[in-house]
Amino acid sequence: MTDYSVITDAGEFRAACSALAAGTGPVAVDVERASGFRYSQRAYLVQVFRRDAGVFLFDPPPLGDFAPLQEAIGDEEWVFHAASQDLPSLRELELSPASIFDTELAARLLGHERVGLAAVVESTLGITLKKEHSAADWSTRPLPASWLEYAALDVLHLVDVRDALAAELAEQSKTEFAAEEFAATLTRLPKPPREDPWRRLSGLHQVRGARNLAVARELWVARETFAQDQDVSPGRLVPDRSLVAAVMANPQSKQALAALKDFQGRASRSQLDRWWQAITTGRETTEIPRERVPSDALPPPRAWSDRNPEADARLKAARPVVEAVAEELGMPTENLLTPEFLRRVAWEPPGSSAEEIGEALTALGARPWQIAQTAQKIAAAFVEAAQPAPEPDAPAS
Repeated sequence: MTDYSVITDAGEFRAACSALAAGTGPVAVDVERASGFRYSQRAYLVQVFRRDAGVFLFDPPPLGDFAPLQEAIGDEEWVFHAASQDLPSLRELELSPASIFDTELAARLLGHERVGLAAVVESTLGITLKKEHSAADWSTRPLPASWLEYAALDVLHLVDVRDALAAELAEQSKTEFAAEEFAATLTRLPKPPREDPWRRLSGLHQVRGARNLAVARELWVARETFAQDQDVSPGRLVPDRSLVAAVMANPQSKQALAALKDFQGRASRSQLDRWWQAITTGRETTEIPRERVPSDALPPPRAWSDRNPEADARLKAARPVVEAVAEELGMPTENLLTPEFLRRVAWEPPGSSAEEIGEALTALGARPWQIAQTAQKIAAAFVEAAQPAPEPDAPAS
């Protein structure tokens, strides 16, 4: 086992950045977080590899300012596996690449059966990686040596994998497809915050009545505030199911809440005053939430035949056509065209021409290569769906 160490000293950090700047070729980058343990999605370890420089493991909390690293590698191509997961944490450190290569996304476009990092490394390089620490608490200090080796291996082979996949993309004439997907990943804006984030409480659908929803909201807010203050994942304090159980049980006193068997979690009793205050606030507030929230979500396709038969016919005509194109290209259908995009244009078509379909798909976020592969075929399918059903043959006399 190679002996890896974590860089926490500013002088070592600058020396590592100089070595990376002097390296050659693309830069492999990965981030370890403490998802499920901490409230934040901050990076607790940043791993970087470059040929002729080596692997470096950086500890963000003590280092703080990552400007030297951005200066050293910011103009180079950064290689990720599942870039969309790591870019937000890196941007919190003001680390941002000029261009990327995403090995997971490339593997999907190439039709690889398994696209996890270990599977892709094995299929391209024949090297077996152990993925035993992927769900670890990376805020732990000191980090065990076995974890550091795991983290280093996440980037050590990534540039070689990138080169192998780039060759595959060229062989399958998918280089431009991948370039557009990588650019879209890099420039994709974060989703706007939800208007009522408490409504994502798991199990909330069981709660009936606006007043009970107010109680659920206040419990969620109280837990969120405490979790943020403690930098602990909310579910580790009190699970969603316990908050919902407290609402459903409708306890009439703090003691009754404490006696509720289904109200569990490590902070369920130590913060009992906090939870009881939230319940009281929910019961007394004049800010009552709506029971039903307007949504622009489409109905499930199984309901289309009753609610919008024409759209149902369009979707049923176009979906197998898109699936056939994906099969021909050797990639999953969802990578050829996001299923929601197809449902949107089927539900409310912008017109019957390929150009109109293409403009609508562009507005939804489809990339040019996806539109080039699908718009004409979708338009033809929509026209076919609009044709009247043939009359049944008359019975022979």
